[in-house]
Amino acid sequence: MKRLLLVLTFILALAESAEASSRRTDSLTVKIGQMLMIGFRGLDAKSEPRLEKDIRTRRIGGVVLFDYDVPSASTVRNIESPDQVMRLVSKLQEMSSIPLFVAIDQEGGRISRLKPARGFPKSLSAAHLGRLDNADSTRVAAAASASLLRRLKINMDLAPDVDLNVNPDNPVIGKLDRSFSGDHRIVTRHARIFIEQFRAAGIIPVLKHFPGHGSSTTDTHRDFTDVTATWSKNELEPYRALIREGYDDPVMTAHVFNARLDSLHPATLSKAIIGGMLRHDLGFRGVVVSDDMQMKAIAGLYGLEQAISLAIGAGADILLFGNNASTYEPEIAEKAAGIIRKLVKQGVVTPRRIDESYRRIMDLKQRTLYHPPQ
Repeated sequence: MKRLLLVLTFILALAESAEASSRRTDSLTVKIGQMLMIGFRGLDAKSEPRLEKDIRTRRIGGVVLFDYDVPSASTVRNIESPDQVMRLVSKLQEMSSIPLFVAIDQEGGRISRLKPARGFPKSLSAAHLGRLDNADSTRVAAAASASLLRRLKINMDLAPDVDLNVNPDNPVIGKLDRSFSGDHRIVTRHARIFIEQFRAAGIIPVLKHFPGHGSSTTDTHRDFTDVTATWSKNELEPYRALIREGYDDPVMTAHVFNARLDSLHPATLSKAIIGGMLRHDLGFRGVVVSDDMQMKAIAGLYGLEQAISLAIGAGADILLFGNNASTYEPEIAEKAAGIIRKLVKQGVVTPRRIDESYRRIMDLKQRTLYHPPQ
């Protein structure tokens, strides 16, 4: 009898150990998944077969919507009409046990995924609003954008862009009218209005592109982008002012390289820039979102595992894979999650580091998605 009790105790201990191990595995899956924001093809939630598994099983934390599919040069991607977008977002949220970040680049003007040709209202560019420099005009424009996103159930706008218009010929900022101004005071003033209007409507703003993309002469979507000779500390001023005022919504990094700030890596992969400048020097405590990890300034120079390892080590919390660069990878969430798990297992990334990002992400979701304004 005593021997039988010992055997049963041993079996029970093994079962409890296996259950605990399973819980740990499940917990790590959730934490890693929440660090991923993924782009996908399809006008409805069932169009991309892997997407449902990415949401239900891999527990990805967010998705990003586009109106144009770059790899196939097709106008069919995620956005067809207001009603269709609303249905798509609702179905995606139904799949997820944790509310998803549903993000979009709706800056206004040319950088608008929600275009009038598809039944959405016309929007004004940041450059236009900055030239007007009228608080009421900006408030009306920001409120209209926020109201539209709320109606569509999109909860995160990758805006406002707080890059300074240092180089008007900049192919990705200045020439696309994405900057409010070359004057940091004007940029800060109008970004603040957008933030206020977004928050009032329950939309999460995302300041970008840290530490400044406005002086570049090349496009990080296409090329290695070096701003060593053109960047100035002035480009930090909108971040400095807004963070000092209590801004704690996300900040998106730039893939720009600046040898004066980090002689080895672009900002998204730089501990000196994210951990040092943004978190330590400026005191930012919120979520850091990478720019698209598949853009050429990163993907053209780094392997996927190296880029993920460096970005997490630098302090990025959410890794964005827009899946809308030169190629489309439907398995990118699975690959990225597998790499992060491998890095944790190898001790390259510590569980504590994963916990830090997970805590910041969930704090943001608790504050915004679980308790939206009425």
